[in-house]
Formats: sequence, C-alpha cells, structure tokens
Amino acid sequence: MMNDETAAEEFTGGEREGEAVELDRMPTPATPGGPEDAELDARETIRAELAEERRRREELEARLNGLVEETRQAQARAEVAERHAALRTEIQRCGVAKVDLAFRAIKDDITRGEDGRLVARTVSGEMALGDYLKRFVEENPELLPARMTGGSGASPAGRTVAGSSRVDLDRIKPGMSAEELERVRQEIARVAAQSLRGL
Repeated sequence: MMNDETAAEEFTGGEREGEAVELDRMPTPATPGGPEDAELDARETIRAELAEERRRREELEARLNGLVEETRQAQARAEVAERHAALRTEIQRCGVAKVDLAFRAIKDDITRGEDGRLVARTVSGEMALGDYLKRFVEENPELLPARMTGGSGASPAGRTVAGSSRVDLDRIKPGMSAEELERVRQEIARVAAQSLRGL
C-alpha cells in the first residue's frame, strides 16, 4: 500500500511540498457543452424559431390577401350580374322586342347611384333609369314590336298591294340609271310615309 506522502507526490506530479500546484486556483478551459455553448445554442434555436414563425406569418398574410382579392372580384362579378339582370327586366317592361340589342346599346351607361338605385350616366348628369329608358325607346322605335294596323288579310286604304313598284334591295348599287334611282327614291318615300301613318 502507498503511504500518504507517495500519493501526494503522485497527485502533484512528483513536485515537492512547497511547489505543489493548487488545482482549485487553475482556470478551467471552456469545454464543449459548457454554459456559454448552451446559451449560444439557445439563441440560435430562438432565432431559427423566429425566422420560421415570420415565414409562416408571411405565407398566411399572402393567402389572406389572395382570399380578400378573390372575394372582392366575386362581389364585383355578382354586382355586375345583378345590375345586368335588373337592366334587362326594365328594358322588357318598356315593351322592347329586341332586348339584347337594347341591352348592348345602353349597358355601359348604367351604374349604381349612391343610394343603390340604377341610374344612367348622361352628358347632362345622372338620370333615373326609367326616364332614361323611356327616352331611349322614343329615340329608337325600331326596338319596339311592329305595329299591326289591319285585321286578318285586310288591306288598309291608301296602301298598294305588292306589285311591280317594289324595289329589290339587292339591285340597289352605284351606277344605277336615273330611272331606277328615281323608282328607289319613290319606294323609300312610300314606305316611310306608311310607317309614319302607322305610329
């Protein structure tokens, strides 16, 4: 067995008693896994988690913005569809036979007023839809159904039965003889007069 003195020498590396190094006073080198490394690892982990949260938040914001835009577009389409349906209904109420033609002619002039009613934008300002349609139909009577002035098979007085005076529209062209041109003018005047009497 070793005695105490031999053990002390071995422990101090063979130094003598006065030259022994005090191990308690020696600075300990930083070892991996010490408190400083643990703190650095914690900071890095927190930074990574914050970056991941930021990325998730940005993705969610982008998705939310996309949904908001889709909703806005869907609402705009629904409003346009509702406005067009209401406009077609009003056109039909005015007795217009050619609803699609009238609709295409005026749809861009119709919008919603501040109170939510349909109004027409005109040169003189906004006009109520009913008044605008009434004026439009008066200015474009060809959109109304044809008026039948006679009964079944009856020829009204003053009208000639179709005969040789009729003009073939396909034969109207530049370079017509003066006689044919005069006949076309007379036929147009006759048809116009009949139309005016029928109104």
